[in-house]
Amino acid sequence: MNSVVVRRLSPDEWPAAYPIIAQLRNLQEDVFIERVRRQTYSGYELVGAFDDGRLIGVMGMRPVHTLARGSHLHVDDLVVDTSCRTTGAGRSLMTFAEKEARSRGMSSVFLDARKDAIPFYERIGFEFHPAPSMKKILA
Repeated sequence: MNSVVVRRLSPDEWPAAYPIIAQLRNLQEDVFIERVRRQTYSGYELVGAFDDGRLIGVMGMRPVHTLARGSHLHVDDLVVDTSCRTTGAGRSLMTFAEKEARSRGMSSVFLDARKDAIPFYERIGFEFHPAPSMKKILA
């Protein structure tokens, strides 16, 4: 890999992000686009990692403010194309997120991680947060 360039994706680039996101999320493309569009109203952004102009990684991020955590950046759905993993694209995306959080005056970045991704996040300085996530599916 030469050098990874990380930048925000414009709405016309969202369809190009779909094949990468689909490696993690089982969504139809139109559902993906609509969910991204809807989330942008609350500050959600898609960020892409490019190698020689080719999109190889995608990350969603959004500002959040809670009583427990204060203002922080939440990273959603960090995915690097399976053919490009271990090349530094994931690290570059997370470095972008950290710089973005700092530029907004935030002192932390939170994310939900799959078990198999935890070692990656630990290698780049994240630590396990003991608060479990809970959910209830409403029919």
